[in-house]
Amino acid sequence: QLHVVESGGGMVQPGGSLRLSCTASGFTLDYYAVGWFRQAPGKEREGVICISSSGDITNYADSVKGRFTISRDSAKTTVYLQMNSLKHEDTAVYYCAADPIRCSNADYVYWGQGTKDAVSS
Repeated sequence: QLHVVESGGGMVQPGGSLRLSCTASGFTLDYYAVGWFRQAPGKEREGVICISSSGDITNYADSVKGRFTISRDSAKTTVYLQMNSLKHEDTAVYYCAADPIRCSNADYVYWGQGTKDAVSS
């Protein structure tokens, strides 16, 4: 079955960093746009950032600009979300999603199950 998988979540203190990874099962991510989303407790899911198959990056969340970056490894099998200067309000379940066409703020074919990140002192 085709799906994507997130890893790298955990607990970190405010100001700390985490790096999340997104990989695919049954296919490779090299020709897919990959987006990261998050859902904080009691809130709706929001788009964070996306990288297209050609490497163009689209930011969807103003709150993470300058702190979160997205990248692919050289083999294009993994997409990373590097999160720096983490704040309490970054606590959420983070999801990656892949689409064969383009980045968007919602429409992706494959979704992961999510990884929980908590920022707590």
